Amino acid sequence: MLEVRDLHVYYGGIHALQGISLSVPDGSVVTLLGANGAGKTTTLRTILGLVRPTQGEITFDGTSLLGKRPHQIVQLGIAMAPEGRRIFPDLSVWENLLMGAYSRTDSEGIKRDLAWVLELFPRLAERKKQAGGTLSGGEQQMLAVARALMAHPKLLLLDEPSLGLAPVLITELYRAFGQIHEEGRTILLVEQNARAALSIAEYGYVLETGRIVAHGPKEELVSSELVKKAYLGID
Repeated sequence: MLEVRDLHVYYGGIHALQGISLSVPDGSVVTLLGANGAGKTTTLRTILGLVRPTQGEITFDGTSLLGKRPHQIVQLGIAMAPEGRRIFPDLSVWENLLMGAYSRTDSEGIKRDLAWVLELFPRLAERKKQAGGTLSGGEQQMLAVARALMAHPKLLLLDEPSLGLAPVLITELYRAFGQIHEEGRTILLVEQNARAALSIAEYGYVLETGRIVAHGPKEELVSSELVKKAYLGID
C-alpha cells in the first residue's frame, strides 16, 4: 500500500531524514518507534505532503505522492491524527468531526462514519455539543483520531497518540485502534511508547537520528536487545 524509499529531508542545514525506507502493506499495523527528535513526525509530515523531501520516493497504491498537496493526498485515502491533537478548540466535538469530512460529498457515508466514530469513542458521543477545547487531554486525542477517521482513509497515520496520557486512557485508545484495524483500516503508528505500539503492531521500524537502525516483525523487535534496553526498559 505505502512504500517509502531512500527518503532524505533537510531542515536548513540539519539532515533530518537520512535515506529511510519502509513499507506498510495493505491491512497491516506498522509502527515507527524512536525517541524524541529521531525524525518520526518528519516522516509522517513528508508522507502527507507537509514537508518536501530532497531525495527519495513515496508511493501509495502505486501512485507517487511527491509534488502532491496535502488535500490531494487526503483525497487519495491518507489521513493523520497529528502529535499534539490540534483539534479546533472553539468548535464543538460534532463540528470538529464534520471538519474531518470536508473533502467528502457522500452524505450517507458521512452519516455512517459519524455513527461509527461515536460508537468507537462513547465519551465523544456524550460531549458532542461541547467545545473541543474544554475536553480533557485524552478526550481531545480521541477527537483527533475520530476526526481523521471522518476522512474515511485507507491509511491512518497516528503520531504519538499516547503522549502525555494516563495508562488507563492509553489502554482505552489502543482498544479503539484494534477495532479500527478490525474494520479493515491500515495503520502507520508513530510512538515512543514501544510497549503500547508493539501490543497491536505486526511489524516495526526503529528510527534514530534520521536513520532506520532496526526493523522486523513484532516478535523480533520485542526480543531485540536494542529495543529492550532503549524502549522497553529491560536490561
